[in-house]
Amino acid sequence: MARETGMIRMATAADAEAICAIYNHYVTDTIVTFEEQPVRAADMRSRMTAVLAKLPWLVFECDGDLAGYAYASPWKTRIGYRFAVESSIYLAPAHTGRGFGAALYRALLDDLRARNIHCVIGGAALPNPASVALHEKLGFAKVAHFRENGFKFGRWIDVAYWQRLL
Repeated sequence: MARETGMIRMATAADAEAICAIYNHYVTDTIVTFEEQPVRAADMRSRMTAVLAKLPWLVFECDGDLAGYAYASPWKTRIGYRFAVESSIYLAPAHTGRGFGAALYRALLDDLRARNIHCVIGGAALPNPASVALHEKLGFAKVAHFRENGFKFGRWIDVAYWQRLL
């Protein structure tokens, strides 16, 4: 079976609408994010601008479509945490299961390594077997599991964190 290919590049403000289309699926239909209202493109552009001022926000294009995105944000604001980031990755539902997530995440890790980031932390609302498998495939180790610390769709949700040192 032939693998589809795509292009990974830095995100631009013009990608905000396509990023919202991907992200808002997870907002309205899943527990993957604890946001409960769809995000507007203008708000997403603001988020992207804040991230891109210091850290990477990458997109994966496949056949002209934005198939997914990944970015890193500061783990904490105190200066001592300046070498630690939290990673986030989202794929359009039509583009899962093709290896795009691993390729995109690897590119993010390479970019972070080049920026001298030392620690990458990825979180997942549970259950989320795809996210767990992706983190473990890429060498992350589970370091925390918080019980019932999120609430969405009328129920309590566990959250776990994985860590990788670069």
